[in-house]
Amino acid sequence: QVQLVESGGGLVQPGGSLRLSCAASGFTFSNSWMYWVRQAPGKGLEWVSGISERGRLTEYASSVRGRFTISRDNAKNTLSLQMKNLRPEDTALYYCATDASGRRRGQGTQVTVSS
Repeated sequence: QVQLVESGGGLVQPGGSLRLSCAASGFTFSNSWMYWVRQAPGKGLEWVSGISERGRLTEYASSVRGRFTISRDNAKNTLSLQMKNLRPEDTALYYCATDASGRRRGQGTQVTVSS
């Protein structure tokens, strides 16, 4: 069965950085586009970024482009999201997912950006 386990969240000041990781199992990771989605308090799921099977293609929401970098290691079945210049509006529960809508996602890791 599909398992997605996110880690790396925390509390950071505005302008700070965090690196999120996702350990995937139960499916052929190297054959799957992978995504990060997030859910801010009181809001719905928001697509953040996606990466193609071999990492050659990446996509970003306009709100994070230039600040976030998605990557993957198919040898380790891991997905990462490097986040820089974080803003308070980036505060959310971050999930890795196997689809852009986030229907199949992990339990999430909390990112809080606050001074």
